[in-house]
Amino acid sequence: MSRADISIPDGSNQSLDIAISADGTAEVGRTYKIPARCGIAVRLARGQVLNIVNPSGHQVCDFFAFAAENLNEHLSMPHLHTSIASIFPKVGDALVSNQRRSLLTIVADTSPGVHDTVIACCDHARYRELECEGYHDNCADNLRMALIAIGLKAPLIPAPFNIWMNVPLNPDGSTSFETPVARAGDRISLRAEADLVAVMSACPQDMTPVNGEGVAPDKLEFFVSAG
Repeated sequence: MSRADISIPDGSNQSLDIAISADGTAEVGRTYKIPARCGIAVRLARGQVLNIVNPSGHQVCDFFAFAAENLNEHLSMPHLHTSIASIFPKVGDALVSNQRRSLLTIVADTSPGVHDTVIACCDHARYRELECEGYHDNCADNLRMALIAIGLKAPLIPAPFNIWMNVPLNPDGSTSFETPVARAGDRISLRAEADLVAVMSACPQDMTPVNGEGVAPDKLEFFVSAG
């Protein structure tokens, strides 16, 4: 059954109440926390750098970005694959939109550089597939709620840049969900190449090992620098 309004979440959590400001503008240099299982939106001006920190090392960040002037232009993983001729972006690579415009550039990455650009974000339907009873926090809803919290609506749910997610691609084309190889305190820095609205979700997945074995989903941190 199709959704009447793609911007309406299937459930709710703290993401609706933790916006960093009314319109998502950050105080430059201030460190903000993203609670476990929640999402936060931040506005970036062209040239600013978004620094995302993994305090525990095992927490995945589902990352989305939209052009500030038109949310229908968004970070696109299929277009990225064509642009960089790879599914593994690295420092120096531009992250492009569905209009093939550079939205962000990876300018630093202290981790081993293992990130995913193939897997869709978790959503209510995914947890039903995993036989979860009742509502489970998910990255699709975190995106919706993070935008609602700053007065915006998600026009769609793009495939995210799954920062620190470890999904190996095998020679036969198969994939698997493995634990992250990032270390506590690792950071990735993304320079905005246009005015953007970015959304970070501290992935709530606890039914596969993407956020580590034997640990609960954890918080993330971020700060915006002048570049």
